[in-house]
Amino acid sequence: MAFTSEFPVFAVAVDLVVLTLRERRLCALVIERGIEPYARRLALPGGFVRVDESLTDAARRELAEETGFGAELVTGMEQLRTYGDPGRDPRPERVVSVAWVVLGADFPDPVAASDAATASWLPVDELADRDLAFDHSQILADGVERARSKLEYTALATAFLPDEFTVAELRGVYEAIWGECLDPANFQRKVTGTKGFLTPINRRATSGRGRPAQLYRAGAVTELHPPLRRRTP
Repeated sequence: MAFTSEFPVFAVAVDLVVLTLRERRLCALVIERGIEPYARRLALPGGFVRVDESLTDAARRELAEETGFGAELVTGMEQLRTYGDPGRDPRPERVVSVAWVVLGADFPDPVAASDAATASWLPVDELADRDLAFDHSQILADGVERARSKLEYTALATAFLPDEFTVAELRGVYEAIWGECLDPANFQRKVTGTKGFLTPINRRATSGRGRPAQLYRAGAVTELHPPLRRRTP
């Protein structure tokens, strides 16, 4: 069947919501675009899918090209959703983007390349007031909400900690990603009472004031039952 003007040419892109913790704040990776459209505007890293690659391969390639991050740094990467509103991209062809959430515990400073003029980590609460290029403000908000919701029902938070950690350090991860303060006693009761979430070890922390805190390792479970609920979802 021949294409007509009723079936315009579509381009497929990938956009990446890359999140990590830096100085106890949830931060997102943003680039300053070096080319039009939206030159000099902040945006999420991403780009067009090549004809010979999968969506996953395209996402990993764009992450490496625009930031220098390799697959070995990625703790978790999952497809978020597809964005295809007709006016989301000012270029002549209609662009549909498949967005991904990428999580990492020890991401280094990014190195901008490809069509990114600069690349940097910025706290997500500061980016909430910035007008990102394309519809990237919405994609970022959706990606942050995905990460926050995953902490409720998975053991994802332990991926942001060293092999051995205290409950207070674990609580700090939840507070940074959720953006709210948690009651220490209630939190300790929930996480230590969830079977398989944490495994106590026969050692205590050596730093800090007061009685040394019990150390834990991540348990074997990947899903939490019952889930840990935020106060302000």
